[in-house]
Amino acid sequence: MNPLSREWIEKAEGDFHSLEREVRARKYPNYDAACFHAQQCAEKYLKGRLTEAGISFPKTHDLVLLLDLALHVEPLWEVQRDALSVLSGFGVEFRYPGESADLAMAKAALKKCRAFRKLARETMRV
Repeated sequence: MNPLSREWIEKAEGDFHSLEREVRARKYPNYDAACFHAQQCAEKYLKGRLTEAGISFPKTHDLVLLLDLALHVEPLWEVQRDALSVLSGFGVEFRYPGESADLAMAKAALKKCRAFRKLARETMRV
C-alpha cells in the first residue's frame, strides 16, 4: 500500500476509535461527534481506496459520490450504498444548531460504519 493510502486508513481508524469512545461514554457523551466520526471514517476509507487505485476525486464529503468512483475497483462495495447514504448526511447534519443526535442514532451510525469498515479492510487487505 502506498504511503498516502496508508495515511488515509490510519486517519479512518482514528475516527473509528473516536466513534466507539463517544458511543460508550457514560459521562458527557457527544452523540453528534459520534455520528460525525462515523461519516469521517467511511469517507477516509473510500478516499484511501481511491488513492491506492490512482483514481482522482473531488473535495467532497458525499460518500455516495465517492462510492460511485470506487465501484470501478471495488464492485462488492455496492452493498453498502444505503448505509453510506445515511452516513453521508452525518458529515454536516449535527454539526450546527437545530439538530442533535441521540444514543440510538449514534449506535446506528456505529453499526453502519463498522459494517463498511469491515468490508473495506477485507477487500483492501488491511
